[in-house]
Amino acid sequence: MTALRSSAPAIRLTPRAGIVTALAAFLGVVAFFWPFVVAPGTFGSNYAPPLIFGVLLVLVLCVVLSEIAEGGIDSKALAMLGVLSAVNAALRPLGAGTAGIETVFFVLVLAGRVYGPGFGFVLGCTSLFASALITGGVGPWMPYQMFGCAFVGMLAGFLPRANGRREVLLLAVYGSLSGYLFGFLLNLSFWPFSLDPHSSIAYLPGLPFTEQWHRYLAFDLATSLGWDTGRAVTNFLCVLLAGPAVLTTFRRAARKARFRAPVRFTAPAPVADPDRSDSSDSSDSS
Repeated sequence: MTALRSSAPAIRLTPRAGIVTALAAFLGVVAFFWPFVVAPGTFGSNYAPPLIFGVLLVLVLCVVLSEIAEGGIDSKALAMLGVLSAVNAALRPLGAGTAGIETVFFVLVLAGRVYGPGFGFVLGCTSLFASALITGGVGPWMPYQMFGCAFVGMLAGFLPRANGRREVLLLAVYGSLSGYLFGFLLNLSFWPFSLDPHSSIAYLPGLPFTEQWHRYLAFDLATSLGWDTGRAVTNFLCVLLAGPAVLTTFRRAARKARFRAPVRFTAPAPVADPDRSDSSDSSDSS
């Protein structure tokens, strides 16, 4: 069985959009790893840094989405984006909140693989935004979730080429790893406020980076490993079981949609002059 690919990604990343996305990635890393950069209380309140970085992430996402849209998103890609965002928003409440089982990531991974990194980035943002509106999950954590899912979908579009079962296994392993990575990053946004400061795994301003890092690893293993494992196993099984059928469906839709197909103008066919044809017929009869 060979992998069928669309001739062009659904959303094209122009060089300028690529630069903006790279800068957004850097700012996103700073926003997630702010406990190692800014101490709580620096901005006058212990809760100011995550709020400030959350607003910054929203602004950065708006800039990136506008750049990507300006670079090349047509009506067919926009329609596909709306459909998959609605599907992901409907799937998320089915699993979230039970032992870490989340059903939103496998569609994000498969769509990013088929429709390209730009589409995966935008789908990650719109899916989490739509699901937050449906489930009432709007809060200071939402920009971090949107940003994390955006990069899960985008990186799926940059995975190496593979065919058949090898491709499905590659995507399943990536989906599992992305489940752990997503939880690891999201925990950083609230770690400094979630424990008693006297705890051995709590954030303690002023410590060297290595000791601070060891504290966070211990915190993540103690509080989030089981939840992240549920997410990782769900991603792996969903991609492994439903991946072949979903990939085939997505690629069939991409072939029929022909995203960003080139427009060719051809000269119109010459039209016969009826008066001239009548005169030639009369001369032949005479």
